[in-house]
Amino acid sequence: MTEPQQLPDVSPTSLADLVGEDRIVDPGIRPLWADMPRVAGPVYAVRCAPGDNLMMHAAIYRAAPGSVIVVDAGGSQLAVAGGNVCAVARKRGIAAFVVDGYVRDVAEAREIGFPVFARGAFPKPGTKEAVLPQGEAVVGGVAIRTGDVVVADEEGIVVLEADLASDLLRAAEERETAETGQSLDDWEQAHRRKIRAGLVAGGDTGGLPD
Repeated sequence: MTEPQQLPDVSPTSLADLVGEDRIVDPGIRPLWADMPRVAGPVYAVRCAPGDNLMMHAAIYRAAPGSVIVVDAGGSQLAVAGGNVCAVARKRGIAAFVVDGYVRDVAEAREIGFPVFARGAFPKPGTKEAVLPQGEAVVGGVAIRTGDVVVADEEGIVVLEADLASDLLRAAEERETAETGQSLDDWEQAHRRKIRAGLVAGGDTGGLPD
């Protein structure tokens, strides 16, 4: 297997300041175990038929190492993956699952340290029968394509379009570097100026206390 691409370690919050709300996944899709590490990688987009998980299970063999498998589960609560699927995905170098739907065996994913973001857990799996076209999906309200880039942690999930991802990741990295060198006092002074200007622009001349 080829080595996965190394992406800058930037927060979804930094990226969210640079993109529209339409690139931010519904917060109902969240980490399913505590202290889950941040994940970032190229999207492998999956569409499943309602109540069926065949295409999800195929994806763990088709996706390249380093990929984040991002899944539209078709609106069903039946689990699209479980502990063995997570274990095989981890073995094959998959970085994480992001599922607009449900999974099961969360404890097993936690024990092996495999990141799973989903709407929740449901103990019964779907069938494995339905073949659908792949490469595009809508997950958590965001239109995604294979090759886009996803960054996810406890703060949220941001999907970057493939042709914009490099520039946005670089801009977010530069932003975080600049903020690291800024003291809280400097931040507060800049913040006060911004808030004061906003109040004045809106007709509020009451000022801010020191």
